[in-house]
Amino acid sequence: MQSLPRSALAALVALSLAGCANSGYGQKQTVGALAGAGAGGLLGAQFGHGPGQLAATAAGTLAGALLGGAVGKSLDQTDELYASRAEYQALEYTPAGSATGWQNPDSGHSGSVIPTRTYQTASGEYCREFQQQAAIGGQVQEVYGTACRQPDGQWQLVNGG
Repeated sequence: MQSLPRSALAALVALSLAGCANSGYGQKQTVGALAGAGAGGLLGAQFGHGPGQLAATAAGTLAGALLGGAVGKSLDQTDELYASRAEYQALEYTPAGSATGWQNPDSGHSGSVIPTRTYQTASGEYCREFQQQAAIGGQVQEVYGTACRQPDGQWQLVNGG
């Protein structure tokens, strides 16, 4: 299984936060849809073999595009940077049950990441289940997922959305 960089993990988690309030298909939404499609396709390609892998890649691409478009219309790059830093901090250092928060003072968007369980797989990988919340446009969205630490120290999303 190929490792995704931390930025891809952050993008996948951020792209999972659907349900934004803005309307129209603006530039951020288009970029979000494209980034989501790419990230979803990469994640989907991690599962299955042969036709199953192709189906997972297609499903990941479609889901990523839909979710990425929804998030892209409200999260800007600065929001994503704050969220990415909080995600890494939470996965790497925060005890289970404790929140690591973020807030963009310019947009007013905020969120938190709470690791809920840490465990080690049979192959020796350390994994963390987590809950992420984001307050965007007055709406609070929640996402649950699992990320595993790769031998190079990066966290790879293995389940989420």
